[in-house]
Amino acid sequence: MALNRHAAVITALILIGAVAAPAERTAGAAPAPTKVVSVSSVAALQSAVKQAQPGDRIELADGSYSTSSAIALTRSGTASAPITIAAQHTGKAEIKGTDGFSFGSIHYVTVEGFRLTHGSAISLPTGADHVRLTRNVIQLSNSATKNWVTVACDDCQVDHNTFQHKSSLGVFLQISGPGSSGMAERVWIHHNYFYDHSYSGSNGGESIRLGLSSRQHAAAHATVEYNLFEKANGDSEAISVKSSDNIVRYNTLRNSRGQICLRHGSWTLVEGNIILGGTSGIRFFGNDHVIINNLIQNIGGMPIEVGAGNIRDDTNSTTDHEAADRGLVAFNTVVSTKTNLIGIGTEDHQYKPDHTTVADNVLVGGSGNLVTVDGATNTKWEGNIVWGGSRGDMPADGGRSVNPALVVDSGGLDRLAAGSPAIDTATGSYSQVTQDMDLQARSGAKDVGADEYVAGGTQRRALTTADVGPSAP
Repeated sequence: MALNRHAAVITALILIGAVAAPAERTAGAAPAPTKVVSVSSVAALQSAVKQAQPGDRIELADGSYSTSSAIALTRSGTASAPITIAAQHTGKAEIKGTDGFSFGSIHYVTVEGFRLTHGSAISLPTGADHVRLTRNVIQLSNSATKNWVTVACDDCQVDHNTFQHKSSLGVFLQISGPGSSGMAERVWIHHNYFYDHSYSGSNGGESIRLGLSSRQHAAAHATVEYNLFEKANGDSEAISVKSSDNIVRYNTLRNSRGQICLRHGSWTLVEGNIILGGTSGIRFFGNDHVIINNLIQNIGGMPIEVGAGNIRDDTNSTTDHEAADRGLVAFNTVVSTKTNLIGIGTEDHQYKPDHTTVADNVLVGGSGNLVTVDGATNTKWEGNIVWGGSRGDMPADGGRSVNPALVVDSGGLDRLAAGSPAIDTATGSYSQVTQDMDLQARSGAKDVGADEYVAGGTQRRALTTADVGPSAP
């Protein structure tokens, strides 16, 4: 029953447009502007944006500009003729002072290429839609500014930005929504660089927070992909999902305290992420999540954790931990010198995970028990490969103890080599798993783990700063 439920989840996500899986989402080329307006002062910029017409591109000359009030954006473009407010040269126009751009109930407006170092927060309100923040460096100056960017409107895009150097409470990017329980829908977050969040508190310093406890049952249909996180140390959660029906895929997390955490909500797909070093990997609570094709290497703590809860099904949208039910953990590769590579129900909470499926993963550890289960019920195990330690609480028929013969590629990622016993030996079909971590199609009998061995195939690498941020392609 759980497998059919998971297949239905992914099918539903595709049908409602939450994610273009397995195809990629593409922004497409921006329409050519009908008019370019050049300005060289804050006053001239404010005047130009007040008079902007669909298709206009307003460019601010290189320089540093100090504000004492908000630059109000009140004019709208169209899908075929958006309004663009841009730095003349990417990264060369700085907005500092007290305020930055203020977004009204606008549509089809792009803000591009600025250094935003002013004091006030950036908010995209619920009345707006199709607003895009692209190729900006965001480093707000007021330490009391809690959440730097909040998106509450539908169909927005946050891409190719750098968020950097935050040492105080609050998040780089908050996705919110209408009222107290709704979510912005179809927000696309991609190719951003989240760097150096050093808040040292125990909670409240995430890089991305996708929802809130009160919004956990709202379907966001957000896609978070191709982002790079480095030194995401402001919270134990770098990507904190607190809403339902989302996609978190193809991101790279390096040397970070923060993990990918599905803290609230249901029906989220976590696929093809690369997590290197740092403290922990992927942790989830709630129902019907799918965790596939992820590569996790050299984590200091537990790489994959299936959460227990102090509530079974949180119908009242509380802050409680909800037990993880009907989760699928399949075709992941975990390599570590540690024990406890997968933990199921290991928190000290009353309600333990139910109907978890753990299938066709490669688990390579140092010594000791690689799998720990505490009180979980109806767990299904099949096809896993365990090496470098004992299977622990995994039953004897849940997998093989055999060397998967992984090799380290030129980018430092562990992969299958020719002759590996993982090749063509996966036991489950799992319709959710149509490709591998390299975005190569899996055909015929599938390989165990995140990597499908293809002689001469394209090998994806972990993201670097050349792939994300304002200067990336």
